[in-house]
Amino acid sequence: MPLSSSPASYASSSTPLCNPAPSMRGQQRDVRSINKSLVLPAIDSLKISESTQLGSPDSGTKILPASYELVDSRDLVVLITNLIMELISINDKIPLHQHRLTRFHSRSPPHISVHDYLRRLVEHANLPPSILLSIVYYIDLLCDMYPGFAITSLTVHRFLIASAMVASKALNDTFWTNQTYARIGGVSPTELAMLELEFLFRVKWQIVPNPESLINYYHSLVERCGDFEIEHPAL
Repeated sequence: MPLSSSPASYASSSTPLCNPAPSMRGQQRDVRSINKSLVLPAIDSLKISESTQLGSPDSGTKILPASYELVDSRDLVVLITNLIMELISINDKIPLHQHRLTRFHSRSPPHISVHDYLRRLVEHANLPPSILLSIVYYIDLLCDMYPGFAITSLTVHRFLIASAMVASKALNDTFWTNQTYARIGGVSPTELAMLELEFLFRVKWQIVPNPESLINYYHSLVERCGDFEIEHPAL
């Protein structure tokens, strides 16, 4: 599957944000290669893995590298999933009214879990730690700039595939085509294009996070999860 190169990227037209606070404000809203033959089913037909378990596989605390660039993406998937599930547990309790529907809403929650879906994106779209942390940054950004949006069981999957594609185009020199991201995410290319435009419009194309903010989000995610700890530098 051919990669798209930087001329198709919109990173150069984005203005880095200064001093974003890793506040996880979404919970307070009111309310490496891909086989050419790979065709994944629609989101609604993707299945939950019976073996999925979040947290450290050992009884003790897992030590993560001080630099987020060196962390195993599978560990970040666990950390991000834990945060997202917290947000969903809060936001799903808020009654959904017709005027609060967004392009990210699905009619019913997809059958695949957040963890399995995010892991699928990492494995098939080659998402490095910087992209995964940018997705967390986008949660705060989109919730701040789009008051009608919240991370719920009805919005999370479409948010994840859209934000993963946007971050890849913004931060990477090479990235997959929209058609490939659509197959990975279980949505149609047309729907993914509309999600991408909606996302960019809502955040006013401010899609390049300050590098310092990614460090802050990494530390915040680890602090929220008792199963992980960041290694301390040797004295």
